[in-house]
Amino acid sequence: VQLQASGGGLVQAGGSLRLSCAASGRTFGTYTMSWFRQAPGKEREFVSGSWNGVTTYYADSVKGRFTISRDNAKNTVYLQMNSLKPEDTAVYYCAVRRFTMSTQPSEYDYWGQGTQVTVSS
Repeated sequence: VQLQASGGGLVQAGGSLRLSCAASGRTFGTYTMSWFRQAPGKEREFVSGSWNGVTTYYADSVKGRFTISRDNAKNTVYLQMNSLKPEDTAVYYCAVRRFTMSTQPSEYDYWGQGTQVTVSS
């Protein structure tokens, strides 16, 4: 199983980015696919997750600004990030787990390599 994240970059505050994570090796239609992020010196934190392609969940810090979506046919999950803030700067990781939604990194089975998002003020 491989997860390939892409779409990160440098953007000014208020700007937008769209992250993508393509999964290969099996079908993840009923799995939870989520995004986490880790800023320097901080623990990895949950950002958003999608279970079964229907149920979604967001961290309070990104509600109303980020939108998660997925294309099960392509085994791909997306994270549309709008109104970006400098505090959103981090390495963003996609992750997959076999069961229902969880916000705990330790409960995920597969991880992508991460993509850097930098928001300048």
